[in-house]
Amino acid sequence: MHKEILIIAEIAQAHDGSIARAHQYIEALAKTGVDSVKFQVHIAEAESSAYEPFRVQLSSADKTRYDYWKRMEFTKTEWKALKKHCNDLGVEFLASPFSNAAVDLLEQLGVKRYKVGSGEVSNWLMLEKIAQTGKPLILSTGMSSWEELDKTVSFLKNRKVDFSILQCTTAYPTQPEQYGLNMISELKKRYQITVGYSDHSAKVETCIAAAALGAEILEFHAVFDQNEIGPDATSSLTIDEITVLVKGVRNIKTALDNPVNKNSIEQYQELKTMFGKSLAVNKTLPKGHILAFNDLEAKKPAGYGIPAQQFQRLIGMKLGVDKNQWDFLKEEDVSSISID
Repeated sequence: MHKEILIIAEIAQAHDGSIARAHQYIEALAKTGVDSVKFQVHIAEAESSAYEPFRVQLSSADKTRYDYWKRMEFTKTEWKALKKHCNDLGVEFLASPFSNAAVDLLEQLGVKRYKVGSGEVSNWLMLEKIAQTGKPLILSTGMSSWEELDKTVSFLKNRKVDFSILQCTTAYPTQPEQYGLNMISELKKRYQITVGYSDHSAKVETCIAAAALGAEILEFHAVFDQNEIGPDATSSLTIDEITVLVKGVRNIKTALDNPVNKNSIEQYQELKTMFGKSLAVNKTLPKGHILAFNDLEAKKPAGYGIPAQQFQRLIGMKLGVDKNQWDFLKEEDVSSISID
C-alpha cells in the first residue's frame, strides 16, 4: 500500500492582510477535500529590512518590501483564531515561518509540523530552531543546487529531524518545461525519504501527474480568482480547480494501491467471449474447396468456430462440407490433412 497523499492548499498572501479574507479561504478550502491549509508567517522586524527588494510590488502604499510584510502580519490572537477555524473544519493548520520569531509564534499555536520554503533551505539558523522543536519538517527545494541540498539534508539528518522534500520550481507561473517531474524519483533515490511536489503552474494536471509519478505530498497555491491582485494569483488554482484536483489525486492513489495483474483475467471471461472472434467464410464455398487467406473472416462471438488466432493452420486445408457465406468454420468442417 502506498502512503496517503498529503494535499496542502497554500493561501500565502492571497488574503492581502485581511483577517476576514483569510477565514473565507479556510471555509472554502475545507470543502474541497484538502488535508491542510497553509499560511506564511511573516514578522517584518525579524525577517526583513528596508533593503529587501520587491519580487512584485502590488501597491504604492507599500514603499518597501518591509512595509508589505508588515501589512501581511496578523496578531497572535488572530493566528489562534485561524488555527481554531482549521481545527473546527477538520483541516490541518500548516504554516511556513520565515524567522526564528515566527517559529516561536507557531510553537505557541501548537502546530504539528513545519513547512519551509525553498528560499530558506540554507537558513540553518531557522532550521536549527525548528530541529529543536522535535517536530517534522517539509522542505521545498526550488532554489537549491544539489550541493546546497546535500549539505542541508546532512544538517537535518545529523539532528535526527523527521523531514521530507518537495520538488519545486521557483517560477511564477511555472511552464511545462520547468516542472521537473523527473526530480520526484531522483530525490527519492538520492535521499531515501518521502518526496512530494510543490506546484506553481496553475494547472490541475501538474499535481495529478506528480501523484502518478509517486509524489506523497502535494502543495499548490489557492486563490478565489486568478485575476485578483496578489504575488501568487497567476500561479494559483481556483477553488473549483482544487476540488477537481483533489478528486483526481484520490483516484490516482486508489489506482496505485490496486495494481493490475495481467495473469489474472478471470473477471474478463464473459467479455472475452462476447468480444472474441471465431473464423467464418466470407463467401459461399463448395465441399472440397482449398481454403485461402482471402476466404476467411473473423466474427463475434468467440466459441462458435475455430478461434481467429488459429487462421494460419487452416490455409491450404480442404473443406469437407459445403459452406454458405458467413458460416462459421468448425473443426469437423475441414480435412485434417493439408493439401500441398
